[in-house]
Amino acid sequence: MANKALVIDDDVSTLELMKFQLKSEGFQVSTAERGENGLKLVAENEFDIILTDLNLPDFNGIEMVRRCKEIAPDTEIIMITGDGSTEKAIEATKAGAFHYVEKPIEFAELILLIEKAIDRKRQSAEIRELRGKLSSRNSYEGVIGGSRSMQDIYEIIESVAESDANIFILGESGTGKEVVANAIHYKSHRSKKPFVKLNCSALPKDLIESELFGHKKGSFTGAIGDKEGFLGRADGGSLLLDEIGEMPMSLQPKLLRVLQERIYYRVGDDKPQTVDFRLISSTNRHPFDAIQVGNLREDLYYRINTIEIKIPPLRERMDDVPMLAEHFLEIYAEKYKRETSEFSEKAYEQMLNYNWRGNVRELQHVIERAILLSKGGRINELNIPKNLESSISLASISRNLNKPNITSPNGAEKTVVGNTEDISLSGANLTGAALFEKVGKFIVENLPEPTDGAEPGDVFNSLESGVVLAALKRTNGNKQAAANLLGLYRPRLYGMIKRHNIDDKI
Repeated sequence: MANKALVIDDDVSTLELMKFQLKSEGFQVSTAERGENGLKLVAENEFDIILTDLNLPDFNGIEMVRRCKEIAPDTEIIMITGDGSTEKAIEATKAGAFHYVEKPIEFAELILLIEKAIDRKRQSAEIRELRGKLSSRNSYEGVIGGSRSMQDIYEIIESVAESDANIFILGESGTGKEVVANAIHYKSHRSKKPFVKLNCSALPKDLIESELFGHKKGSFTGAIGDKEGFLGRADGGSLLLDEIGEMPMSLQPKLLRVLQERIYYRVGDDKPQTVDFRLISSTNRHPFDAIQVGNLREDLYYRINTIEIKIPPLRERMDDVPMLAEHFLEIYAEKYKRETSEFSEKAYEQMLNYNWRGNVRELQHVIERAILLSKGGRINELNIPKNLESSISLASISRNLNKPNITSPNGAEKTVVGNTEDISLSGANLTGAALFEKVGKFIVENLPEPTDGAEPGDVFNSLESGVVLAALKRTNGNKQAAANLLGLYRPRLYGMIKRHNIDDKI
């Protein structure tokens, strides 16, 4: 597309000469003999460069620069000056002009100056676009989340969406695999074409082939007419095979052939059908587990897994919980015509202390339920169950301590930790204050007796270190999630990590 230039000068011969020379360089050129006319053109058009005389009948050059910049702040301006007016031209550059040239104009030099000005305008636009992307990365094509892991996913989508590479999305149920698939399709060059979705676990296995490939009339009982399958409907667009590990093994070689040859056969039809589509697959199971138990062909896995996207569970990106909650708050408040506009501190605390087994889908349902039950403009409390993940079974602690069993003289079996017997943990399953009282008793009863002259160990220091390390291991090193789990502000957790040199142990 040709660059657009505006020339403002009350000298008609100068206007005609500049117009001729700029057009010869491929510019689209508009002209104005007065500043007022020039400003009107600036308001109605987007110019890449403005060249204006310093002295106009109705405006001086400095005022002209200021008013042009008010209307089109990104458009660069070059000031044209007569003899003896260099000082004013410099003043104009301070007001926002890109540069100035003196008459008589050397066009070869002017065109180089114009090219530099246009380059700066283009660079400014690119920087602004980049900043806009970075500042809006709390969401991306319908995907919500600002955590580092989600930023990485956005970058992958940005990089691969325009290609036709097969995409394999992994994530627990409720993490948003379909939302990511939507982002990939609607960001691609296929976005105007169909996006067809088939859940391989939702259909009876004897119907999946007919649904995927389509069938001819009379090909089986109940086939009362020709039917176009999901593949045919996805032609030109994208096909999502959700829970692909649930696809019958007998059907997987046929899908592999389609991916290799882009040809398929409808059930009961010997006429080949050609198809052009982009495959997106997803699963909530580890693919190698599915391969090992015989639910997924290894050759098909490598064919569908050109690009792999792993969506972390919500408990590993707890930073995203508040923004997801606010997103759902806005959606359901509008849907149900409620005035609810904010969460209380207690509601936020509940969100951040819950483990979200059901991931984003569970959070969504909790927020929807809260809005339906809310009676004012504020959600004071969320109706969510106690977090079972934070309930520690003392029986499991006992098992994990690798304690041998011995038989006491009276025949009763006891569990030993070091040289100290422990018979109080068996079968215990407690939460809250009772849990910590029991754990405290367990720790104290198993402490070695102090030795004369020996430096006593700081039990609480060791306990703090152990708890923080355990929390970080449970959250795979996610410090925000660990802080939420322990009920700490993140700066306090950072202090503990530094004090105990825990970073080196994760």
